[in-house]
Amino acid sequence: MSFASRLTRCPIPLDPDRAAEAVVLFPDAAPELRDLIAGTAGCSPYLAGLMAREQDWAQAALAGAPEDALSDALSGMADLGAEDLGIALRQAKRRVALLAALADLGGVWPLMQVTGALTRLADTAVDLALKRLVADEIRRGKLPGATPEDAATAGGMVALAMGKHGAGELNYSSDIDLICLYDETRFDPADQPEARAAFIRATRKMAAMLSDLTGEGYVFRTDLRLRPDASVTPVCISMAAAELYYESEGRTWERAAYIKARACAGDLAAGQRFLKTLTPFVWRKHLDFAAIQDAHDMRLRIRDHKGLHGPLTIPGHNMKLGQGGIREIEFFTQTRQLIAGGRDPSLRDPTTMGGLSALAAQGWVPPEVAAELTDHYIRHRDIEHRIQMVHDQQTHLMPTSPDGIDRIARLSGVADTAAFCADLKARLERVETLTGAFFAPGEGADRPDLSDTARQMVEGWRSYPALKSARAQGIFRRVEPEILRRMQAAANPDEALTQFDGFLRGLPAGVQLFSLFEANPTLIDLIVDICGTAPGLAAHLSRHSGVLDAVIGGSFFAPWPGLAGLTDSLAATMAAAPDYEARLVAARRWAKEWHFRIGVHHLRGLIDAAEAAKHYADLAGAVIAAIWPETCADFAAKHGPLPGQGAVVLGMGSLGAERLNAQSDLDLLVIYDAEGVEMSDGRRPLATRTYYARLTQALVTALSAPMSEGRLYEVDMRLRPSGRAGPVAVSVQAFRSYQMDEAWTWEHLALTRARPVAGNPAIADAIEAIRREVLAAKGQGAQVMADLADMRARIFAAKAPDGAWEAKIGPGRLQDIELLAQSFALRAGDPARRVEPQLRAGPRAGLIDKAQADRLASAYRLLWRLQAGGRLLTDRPLDMDAIGQGGRDFLLREAGAASLDALAAQLDQITADVAAIVETHLPKVQDVPAA
Repeated sequence: MSFASRLTRCPIPLDPDRAAEAVVLFPDAAPELRDLIAGTAGCSPYLAGLMAREQDWAQAALAGAPEDALSDALSGMADLGAEDLGIALRQAKRRVALLAALADLGGVWPLMQVTGALTRLADTAVDLALKRLVADEIRRGKLPGATPEDAATAGGMVALAMGKHGAGELNYSSDIDLICLYDETRFDPADQPEARAAFIRATRKMAAMLSDLTGEGYVFRTDLRLRPDASVTPVCISMAAAELYYESEGRTWERAAYIKARACAGDLAAGQRFLKTLTPFVWRKHLDFAAIQDAHDMRLRIRDHKGLHGPLTIPGHNMKLGQGGIREIEFFTQTRQLIAGGRDPSLRDPTTMGGLSALAAQGWVPPEVAAELTDHYIRHRDIEHRIQMVHDQQTHLMPTSPDGIDRIARLSGVADTAAFCADLKARLERVETLTGAFFAPGEGADRPDLSDTARQMVEGWRSYPALKSARAQGIFRRVEPEILRRMQAAANPDEALTQFDGFLRGLPAGVQLFSLFEANPTLIDLIVDICGTAPGLAAHLSRHSGVLDAVIGGSFFAPWPGLAGLTDSLAATMAAAPDYEARLVAARRWAKEWHFRIGVHHLRGLIDAAEAAKHYADLAGAVIAAIWPETCADFAAKHGPLPGQGAVVLGMGSLGAERLNAQSDLDLLVIYDAEGVEMSDGRRPLATRTYYARLTQALVTALSAPMSEGRLYEVDMRLRPSGRAGPVAVSVQAFRSYQMDEAWTWEHLALTRARPVAGNPAIADAIEAIRREVLAAKGQGAQVMADLADMRARIFAAKAPDGAWEAKIGPGRLQDIELLAQSFALRAGDPARRVEPQLRAGPRAGLIDKAQADRLASAYRLLWRLQAGGRLLTDRPLDMDAIGQGGRDFLLREAGAASLDALAAQLDQITADVAAIVETHLPKVQDVPAA
């Protein structure tokens, strides 16, 4: 589409004479174009001058599409010498400046297309200048080892576009911020000083070529001060030196600057590699709420330096740095990106509007706030451009005179200056309101009334490690009253406060967490909920407060991803770590976040006990599925690849049945197939049996060893053949032989729940075939029922129930139901692994009537809710007095009971009924000594 057909707005000429002079220059222009020309020239002396100087080019440019005119303005300069290139670039600058201004003022291009055109000019100018000047260094023999062909990549030198240039957001009369680096790996160590000197010369000449004001004008004012330690470093340094600086000394404002960084000229591939190495510096793994305070301090320093405090008035207002200005929106966006972008790459958009959109999509900013800030940002940038278009000055200040403000209003197409000013002031005030609370939250309100005991407890908080620093104390003072108010609303405020005291006492540091509370007050509700309900979870939180990152990481309340989704997520997390140990640490951090999520969802009633059981099992399965190949690879590096066909990890017990609780350990068994292979083939070969035994021990260590992020799981391998006396890994052949010829009935019962969770699928299929074969062959023996009765007696003799609220151990409880269910699966030869399907196998095989099986299943569900809920609340035997009112309310909700008395009566009735049913189908419990 042509330029004229896309016009949507038009400035109003302030100087009719200058407007008329400009219109005469374009006699063949369409009427709507003549109005645009008149309005533009009548408000901007600078643009009127460009029209006169570039009249011939502009006539042709305005006759066609503006995109074609932009390409034309930037073409034909690649082969020019340095002197001619400087002249040509200045001409290109004039033409692009005129085209962009007219497209902006006429509404032909939206904001990002205007800034994109200016950015494209900057990229072209920097790239052509850099390559030309490095080519001159090569021609003069000043760049060691370089050939003329190396000029195409500037000999390994790159210019990084920073700030608005990097984001494609250059304003109308902008300078450009560049960081110039060179790839030192392209040069021998002895040649480094000479290469460095050549790149420094080329950088200085490039800056002069672009910045110097000549009779042809200038291209861009070029600022090189964003480079590392600019006061002492040269204008171009090696990538290695820059990386070392950022790793050791980089500051928050430099991290924010690199959100927008982009390789724009020279060796783009080397620049992109460098930026990738800085990813851990810019994007922290943990949510970085302390960056909020850094950004707020930066804002205040800027305002102090520029004298921008005081009442908001339009005359002389700084549209960039002043109250409610452009920088407020940019800081608001970038700071939130820094907070969460390390965990969520979708938030790393370099543009302000793109960043706001991404933050809204992930729930970090309310969509209506993001939309409003985007609208204000566009309007602010429009006004900034018009301020700069008047005289091509790099200024952001609104004029101070009435005539000057009139001019900006007319350039904006507004005839009523008072209305223009009122609208602008309202926008500035609104931006200040939307962003100010985020950066500068007020001091907290007064504490609510507290009991003497509570007051003494609160006064003691100042001595805790988390509140040692002045910064932590300052943030906590602002959030403490809100914490205490919400504690007062808990079911039992004193209990909740006591649990919070324990949580706070266990925190090693507080700045990040308190900043997180301040920015997300809803998290205080979660902490209060946990402290008032689940002291065990609160204690876990105090040791691993980093798991709260996940709550606001964007997907905490998303649908459950399932085993496959979890496995993929963990594999990607571990792949990003540099070595085996770091991968194990990353796995622990990842697993703790998901484990915490399951607990919170259960506590909040978002999932029930059965769903939580499956989620915990999925999590454990994903951990093993991801850890197993990493362990195998690490072990194989020393001792060679897995001999034979490899191995499978079997989940036994509750893991096999996919019913874990918050504190379950893992029952595992490793089975390998290496028939005919005697030794591994590696640097340190091992006999096959030894290889798999040590590999299994390595897996156990990977899962259970305490590291900086704790351990993943306790592992129990007593369900292997021959128990503690047997090898920790067994061959497929030995496994089948043992099960068919030597195993006890209890081992056949355990096999009913066995499930492959990692390893070679072919071996998994073979083991499943063996499992089914054993179940079909071993469930009908005369000894089975006697063994079951003996097992039941031994179980009850070995451990008495832990109190009146015990749900697992004892007659009529979970273990009793599970034992009978497994017996149904064994005696019926049914492959079902989970308790409910095993119970349904009983009626199908005629081992129990359906009504009794249904009563067992119903009882099992209630007992599991009590067991799973209790294990979430505490790691000790369930004591209704110890868990407090919040915990009691949670368990009553889980059980669907109106009171503790009602729940106790229900528990007594159910366990008696279950015991009676079990004993109907098994011989009576006998007085058998503990095993």
